[in-house]
Amino acid sequence: MAMRSHYAKQVTPEMDGKQVQLAGWVHEIRDLGGLKFILLRDKTGIVQLTIKKKEVDPALVGIVEKFVKEVSILCTGTVKASKIAPRGFEIIPKEITVVGEVHGTVPFEVTGKVPADLDVRLDKRFIDLRRIETTAVFKIRSQAMRGFREKLDELEFQEITPTCLVSSSTEGGTDLFPVVYFDKEAFLAQSPQLYKQIAVMGGMDKVYMITPVFRAEKHNTQFHLNEITQMDIEMGFATHDEAISVLEQVFINILKRVTEHCGEELELLGSKITVPKSVPRFTYSQIVDKLNAKGYPIAWGDDFSKEQEKEMPALLGSEAFFITEWPTAIRAFYSMPHPDKPEICYAFDLMYKGVELSSGAQRIHQPDLLIKQLKAKGLRPSAFEAYIDAFRYGSIPHAGWSIGAERLTMKLANRDNIRECAMFPRDRHRLTP
Repeated sequence: MAMRSHYAKQVTPEMDGKQVQLAGWVHEIRDLGGLKFILLRDKTGIVQLTIKKKEVDPALVGIVEKFVKEVSILCTGTVKASKIAPRGFEIIPKEITVVGEVHGTVPFEVTGKVPADLDVRLDKRFIDLRRIETTAVFKIRSQAMRGFREKLDELEFQEITPTCLVSSSTEGGTDLFPVVYFDKEAFLAQSPQLYKQIAVMGGMDKVYMITPVFRAEKHNTQFHLNEITQMDIEMGFATHDEAISVLEQVFINILKRVTEHCGEELELLGSKITVPKSVPRFTYSQIVDKLNAKGYPIAWGDDFSKEQEKEMPALLGSEAFFITEWPTAIRAFYSMPHPDKPEICYAFDLMYKGVELSSGAQRIHQPDLLIKQLKAKGLRPSAFEAYIDAFRYGSIPHAGWSIGAERLTMKLANRDNIRECAMFPRDRHRLTP
């Protein structure tokens, strides 16, 4: 027999008189003498259990009298419509079973009435995940990832799973986490870049993946983690314009799905999402000119500062937009230069609510040009021989991009710290739980 017949959110006033079985945690307790109210919480919400002590089995009263917050229970009871009860109904319990006692003091107040520091919450993540705000964040994240997959499946992309173990850097950086791999030197992958390109070179044509990546950068910001989840695509026989078009479709579908399936969660977190019909495109040079004209000085060839990025939505009249035609010198070595203007390349970023949400480019697929660009970046082509070799046997034009799942969730859920958007965040100081 199942432990529950319904989740909290599935119970409605129209079910008046119906018997239901609920399972969850005691969220709040209110004792008015002969009347006791228990708020039961599960992943979908909260329902009120109403116990009139003189009208129920004394054994049931004895059970609820011992309740403390966060004890886990099963409850069988009858739905009773009520104009004064939360959500227009209450549950009149017939039977309550305690399935998990509380041993000791709960580390912090799950109701949020007494604020807890984020580090305290993360130290006891198993409790923090019970907060309705935290539950809301991860429902939004889940629906965003579903929206990503949904649109790419519709566009006939194939999902793949790249390796997380590599023998050398995949992007030319040195910030790698070394691991012991038998008698060899190995590292945690900082990007699936090489492997998704190989998949396309191998004939899969259009691929996507959701994969963890690891960056050993010693930063301490609210926007960076050392383990992140990337939502990537790569497509063969494609230009940067085609990749941008796919990103636009996926991004809009993510926003649409989250607004359709997470309305209550967005309201709870104070997040407002507008689903655009299209996402405008601006060149790097156009934005530089606009910033300078508005008194935010920047030289052509410099990357944008966080402060400048925050000003862009108001400056451009859109909270989501693409930046295209970047200076070649400040983008990854594999970004395809413009054939007539090599100082710019076919790289692009998707900006959303003042942060870089996604980055991508059309890739260089000619070995000689790859070697030239590696040298221009001060990198040794010999260190990338395996990468270059993948383009020596009938390589094809291709392009791709990546979205950071945590940063996406951060903006969708209106959070200030990216650590709230990773279930078990990893930064310079946190390796547990």
